[in-house]
Amino acid sequence: MKKLVLLLLLLFVVQLSNGQQKAHILSLKDSSSFSFVLLPDVQNYVKYDYNQPVLELLTAWIADNVNNLNIKAALCTGDMVDQNECLVPPFPRFGNQTSTQQWEFVSRAFNRLDNILPYIISTGNHDYGYTRAETPESHFPEHFTVERNNQFSNCLVAVYNNRLGVPTLENAAYAFTEKHWGKILVIALEYGARDQVLQWAKELCGSEKFRDHKVIVLLHSYMGSGYNAPLLGKDHYKMTPLNGGKDVWEKLLSQTNNIRLLICGHYAEANENFADNVGFRTDKNKAGNDVFQMMFN
Repeated sequence: MKKLVLLLLLLFVVQLSNGQQKAHILSLKDSSSFSFVLLPDVQNYVKYDYNQPVLELLTAWIADNVNNLNIKAALCTGDMVDQNECLVPPFPRFGNQTSTQQWEFVSRAFNRLDNILPYIISTGNHDYGYTRAETPESHFPEHFTVERNNQFSNCLVAVYNNRLGVPTLENAAYAFTEKHWGKILVIALEYGARDQVLQWAKELCGSEKFRDHKVIVLLHSYMGSGYNAPLLGKDHYKMTPLNGGKDVWEKLLSQTNNIRLLICGHYAEANENFADNVGFRTDKNKAGNDVFQMMFN
């Protein structure tokens, strides 16, 4: 009997030891390749305290895989919080955290990447006003500054004023150079980017400094789900002016030769079916180049 108990105890210890081993380590098939990591809208991880560990796990995984996946940056499609300025949590449907708690948590979750990796964020409608873009005020610039992450000094090349006339990371461009892709420019745009923001991005892409870069545009709201997903019109929020997906295509993407990829989030179906919450389409710009567009939420 004692031998049986000892055997069971040893088996338990072995299983417990195996359970503490590090998760499977991923690697690139081509060691000379690189990757960007894309995070969808994170609001539902942030607004409930019991969901928050999910986002902490995601940023921890990214930090742990920077070297073996040669990650150049983490991209996020916005809606960093569910309510920008809400003192009483709208539990149960819309969270159990105040806006202050949400902003403090999401800032803390991204702190895992500070001084390790640049993260590029496009603000969403929930990041403005009270709950959904009623006003242009946002707590985003208070928490996501240039100074908090020294990796920005290696790639941040331009910023543009937000709706309050302040230069912030709401409209920002980041440059990278890779062996196979060459020069890359990633431009993050504010939610519902105004005409002057789109013009700034267009001029930046066509400038002597960046006209030979492959450009990726990151913004929150642009298109729906499915293959050949429909472009979205203007959202009807009190904060104005707002450009929708159709406007962004006509005013920026179709007119700019070197924009090759657009990434967005925002759109979602209540059924939580994965296929209904991703979207793809490809269109040709005025130069005849394919512009690949992807929605992931």
